[in-house]
Amino acid sequence: MNVTGTIDRPLTHDPQKQAPMTSPAHEPSGSATPDVSIIGANRSRQNRTREMQLIPEALARAHMHDRQREADAERQAVRLVAARRMQRRAERVSLRARRALAMAVMH
Repeated sequence: MNVTGTIDRPLTHDPQKQAPMTSPAHEPSGSATPDVSIIGANRSRQNRTREMQLIPEALARAHMHDRQREADAERQAVRLVAARRMQRRAERVSLRARRALAMAVMH
């Protein structure tokens, strides 16, 4: 009995007893994609990798720049508050001195 197997029901499951696979004559053997030079791809991949490695450094630099700007703004705000406080104190002292002078002139 000469029965041929199908894909769903092979004649045997033993790979050594199966017929060798043959490719049709109109298909080229080997890879269907042509061989291309990958030097440029490797170089761009290397640049991408280098850029990816530098991302945390750039983020840290931007973070430090933001903290520096916040610290400068905070220092400026503290100086402004201190200047206003000194100005109010100077105005009170000036008013006290004028009052004392007026009292001295009137008596």
